[in-house]
Amino acid sequence: MSEAEAPLRILIVDDHTVVRAGLRALLEGEPGFTVVGETGDGTDAVRLVARLHPDVVLMDLRLTDTGKSPDGVDGIEATRRILAAFAGTRVVVLTSYGSQADVLRAVEAGARGYVLKAGPPDELFRAVRAAAAGGMALAPEAAASVVGHAGRSRPVLSEREIEVVRLLARGHSNRAIASALFLAEATVKTHLVRIYRKLGTENRAATVSEALRLGLIELV
Repeated sequence: MSEAEAPLRILIVDDHTVVRAGLRALLEGEPGFTVVGETGDGTDAVRLVARLHPDVVLMDLRLTDTGKSPDGVDGIEATRRILAAFAGTRVVVLTSYGSQADVLRAVEAGARGYVLKAGPPDELFRAVRAAAAGGMALAPEAAASVVGHAGRSRPVLSEREIEVVRLLARGHSNRAIASALFLAEATVKTHLVRIYRKLGTENRAATVSEALRLGLIELV
């Protein structure tokens, strides 16, 4: 097989073993794809990219607490690190979530695709091929979010900051947030200062209100 015909090398990053197994079977059953590795850890994903040199990384957007690296490297942060260090690698986000805030964070991090796990396999295959070719492929729901947001500026919060704001919206105190996220209270306070600055707010209630208005969080 010539270099031009070589299969696309894919790395799967998802913290659910069953999901990874399903994705591997699906991708390896599609001509032109080969899965070169898999992991459920954001930090490990960066290391594997350095070692395996995949063409495309399929990245779970929200790694859970059990899959998240000790230093808090979730799907968005792992995407940023991979794209900053390995210019030839593309990232396609594969997730169960399709909120505007999630879509925009993924795109702003540099992802070349955003596909819902519940979507048809052909949508995933198209996204992988488009990303590898330097293009962009978004699920219809994701594309609608990006188009609806076009022309508007929005502060970019990290995934950890989003987690803090979500807990604020539920009425959690700094101590409760620290406990829920396994952080020191001082770290929570630091996050709040940064969040206030980014959103231009001065208190918890205004911050939650502004985050809702901007679509950064949703009421559950």
